[in-house]
Amino acid sequence: MSSEQTPATPETAGPRPRRLTYAAALAALEGLALVAAGAWMLVEGLAGDPDDRQSAVTGGVTLIVLALLPLLAARGLLARRSWSRGPAVITQIMALPVAYNLLQADSVAIPAGIALAVVAVAALILLINPATTQALGIRGPGRAQDGKQ
Repeated sequence: MSSEQTPATPETAGPRPRRLTYAAALAALEGLALVAAGAWMLVEGLAGDPDDRQSAVTGGVTLIVLALLPLLAARGLLARRSWSRGPAVITQIMALPVAYNLLQADSVAIPAGIALAVVAVAALILLINPATTQALGIRGPGRAQDGKQ
């Protein structure tokens, strides 16, 4: 049986916890921000007058492709797929150094760095929350498939 056909287990039955919905919303927000930034770079590279047109286009396409990770993770979180927590956590971990670099800039990038850091930390907290883990049907380390320890 594929993961798409697997029926809900008792741990994942019932309403979706708000924490899980909030984590999915934050991941989707990050994905949409990456799409917007990528589209802006792509348009600027094609229609504008960038210093290096090829780098602008490549950067834009790269950001749009990178946006797939948090967007797919958000979709999986909303569908309560256990695999989706990994990509969501990876996205947040990757966002923290980006936020740090934005905070080191002496420009208008500082507020963006603050916002990104807050979103990444909040999403990490939501993703590692026991209620989220239980809603996704993820067992802790060392636990057998049948629930025995």
